[in-house]
Amino acid sequence: MTATTSAATRDEVLAELALLEDPKIKAVNERHGDDHAVNLGKLRAVAKTLKTQHDLARDLWASDDTAARLVALLICRPKAFDRDELDSMLREARAPKVHDWLVNYVVKKSPHAEDLRITWSADPDPIVASAGWALTSERVIKNPDAIDLPALLDVIEAEMKDAPDRLQWAMNHCLAMIGIEHSAYRARALAIGERLEVLKDYPTSPNCTSPFAPNWINEMVSRQVGK
Repeated sequence: MTATTSAATRDEVLAELALLEDPKIKAVNERHGDDHAVNLGKLRAVAKTLKTQHDLARDLWASDDTAARLVALLICRPKAFDRDELDSMLREARAPKVHDWLVNYVVKKSPHAEDLRITWSADPDPIVASAGWALTSERVIKNPDAIDLPALLDVIEAEMKDAPDRLQWAMNHCLAMIGIEHSAYRARALAIGERLEVLKDYPTSPNCTSPFAPNWINEMVSRQVGK
């Protein structure tokens, strides 16, 4: 029996992931704070073969192995986690990639997303708070009703400059989404970005959009106009 059969066990999946480890990939990931050594394309292929297996996903998460946790997030049923379980998982998510996938692939699809957004945004832990801001950006884009955009801009203007890196990144993303999606607040979003200069000098590859909010906003708006 291989790890990619429907009856796969945690140990079998861990063994398969171990065979896929590449020291070069680990070296690259470690520069970004991650510790897994498996090519994400190959990791997704393992998850695709396993398909949805929520109990196995829980077992893989409990292994505390980063690659296994990434597979777990791809094969779980997001709506099957209760609120407290998701809260605990976020606080356990050491690796940035696990944190990002948990928020984007699981929490955003959960009926508890709004409750967690409010709770996490106010958390004193900046990593937890960054998840709240990621969920807020989702609201800004897809469901801005009952979101106080001027108040969000007030907080960003007051706190983003001195926020720890991952929280700053999430707040900057929210600033850009407000400027891109809501023309009534675009001028203020641009002004805040220009004044704070957060990520202004961030190295950006050719043909990629800069994360500096004014550049990001202007680029995306120009694309919308060009359509």
